[in-house]
Amino acid sequence: MGYYYFKPTKPKEAKDGIKAHSQRGSFAKSWWAEQWIAALERLMDSGRLSRGRSYARKGQVLSIEETKDGIAARVQGSRKTPYKISIQIAPLTDAQWDKVIDALAEQAIFTAQLLAGEMPQDIEQAFSAAGVSLFPAKRGDLKTDCSCPDYANPCKHVAATHYILGERFDEDPFLLFRLRGRTQEQILQALRQRRAGQMEMLEEEPAEPEPAILLEDCLEHFWELGAPLESVPVSIRPPAVEMPLLKRLGEAAFVPEPGIESLLRAAYQAIGQEAIRVAFQEEEKEEAE
Repeated sequence: MGYYYFKPTKPKEAKDGIKAHSQRGSFAKSWWAEQWIAALERLMDSGRLSRGRSYARKGQVLSIEETKDGIAARVQGSRKTPYKISIQIAPLTDAQWDKVIDALAEQAIFTAQLLAGEMPQDIEQAFSAAGVSLFPAKRGDLKTDCSCPDYANPCKHVAATHYILGERFDEDPFLLFRLRGRTQEQILQALRQRRAGQMEMLEEEPAEPEPAILLEDCLEHFWELGAPLESVPVSIRPPAVEMPLLKRLGEAAFVPEPGIESLLRAAYQAIGQEAIRVAFQEEEKEEAE
């Protein structure tokens, strides 16, 4: 008494659906997409997650698009008409975003990586400092809906959409920011303003004037070498962001797939490795002398 039995249903085969790139193992490539998947897996029944993964890999998700309210998708289930799915993440308030931007501006590497189109590995520290999270941390952060008759929410259709969305985050990490209420340009503009303000404060600090040296007082030793440079510290290391200039410029429209970054990556890496090799070779030569 009180229990109902629902006969398992088989979804109708979808035509021209969006099949997951991953047909086994992990769905995400980047750490931020992995975090998104992990957020779902903390909030959802394992059985529906398993069926959601199967739906995503079979191509049952027919469409997925970003809207002003979040994510809208259509998933082909067992019925003739596809189910309608919506996924929303609670946006951060203006005050919360101000705190996040302040925390991001304190780390120059965050600004550099965001300008290069990359998601900083430790960016959650900035959100934690503001008392919030970039990724859904509790059920109240994530609102989902599906037109299917399943009483559970999230259902397997929502799960399938969630997995495909994880792969979209691989391609566009700033989609996460938009779902939280800020575009890439809004964040970068705010960071530039914070950094500019910090530089103005530094420039306003009075500096001790250097004593002027008259030319006639140094003519005797004018053409002699100055102090040796051995004491100047030099740190040889790869850049924090790979190919930063290319990433700031973006993909070139006249270069076919896989794009200019992919075509030039090997050359950039080879040049960088050779520069480091030459630098170390010169350093060892000077030490030997």
